[in-house]
Amino acid sequence: MEFNQQEASHNSIVSVEEYHVNLAHTQLKIPCFISSHHCCEVDMAHLDDIDKVSLFPLSNQDDIDLLIIGTGTTHQFLHPKQQVSIRKMGIGTESMNNKSACRSFNLLLSDARSVGLLLL
Repeated sequence: MEFNQQEASHNSIVSVEEYHVNLAHTQLKIPCFISSHHCCEVDMAHLDDIDKVSLFPLSNQDDIDLLIIGTGTTHQFLHPKQQVSIRKMGIGTESMNNKSACRSFNLLLSDARSVGLLLL
């Protein structure tokens, strides 16, 4: 699926496939984390891998107040204890399939929101 590029100075998503995502300046293998000014591949492959310890270094790179979690081809939910733990960090969460997550990320990024995207 291809997307329109929003702004060259941000990490907006150009296209997403099953195993990788293309930004304007790079391609990342999934799983990966993307925010306004930071992007990297991560070692989290499942929802169970998400916790405060794994998210802290990522959220520290770029101040985010919302984390969109792409859960692959199907929508899955975080466990309520995970949601509470992440919320205590001052970060809200939304989960959806990867394509919807990428569209939502680009939309919020274009609105200058402090958003992060974690694709699993």
